[in-house]
Amino acid sequence: QDVRNYLKKGKLWEAFTSPTRPVLLIDEIDKADIEFPNDLLQELDRMEFYVQEIDETIRAEVRPIVIITSNNEKELPDAFLRRCFFHYIRFPDAETLAAIVDVHFPGIKPRLVSEALKTFYEIRDTPGLKKKPSTSELLDWLKLLLVEDIDAETLREKTPNKLIPPLHGALLKNEQDIHLFERLAFLGRRDGARPGG
Repeated sequence: QDVRNYLKKGKLWEAFTSPTRPVLLIDEIDKADIEFPNDLLQELDRMEFYVQEIDETIRAEVRPIVIITSNNEKELPDAFLRRCFFHYIRFPDAETLAAIVDVHFPGIKPRLVSEALKTFYEIRDTPGLKKKPSTSELLDWLKLLLVEDIDAETLREKTPNKLIPPLHGALLKNEQDIHLFERLAFLGRRDGARPGG
């Protein structure tokens, strides 16, 4: 009898009806439909939205703090950006990444982390990469290194035959990037084979 029984409140609805000031996180807005930022802009400007099914306007009791993240994979509309306070978060340095690793893998050998981070940053700094590995790829790779019992010495080896790191598929998620590393490894082997190279 009552359509309200079949409506599921979304996070914006929950934020608008919260009696205390909520913090609303809209994560990776650049992955949403192209019109989503503009549609959202109207609701956030007015601090209200209309629910057609119950013919009711939901108004914010307390204006929420809205945090919106973007990986910059897609341009966001100027009108949307004009209303935002922009804060760029740099990719973590080695010390910060080591702390993140420590949270996920307490007790992991520091030498393995040190060598893994060196290799990880070398890969990230490779010119021409289409998709640089991120923190989540590093954590996945470390998990595989631990499962396969690969030690720091194995990672440190930089012979021409071992320029591609072990289990590199956890770090490189793009066929073009894997080909780039295979090409670099081939050139490294060729140069290493030359007398005095």
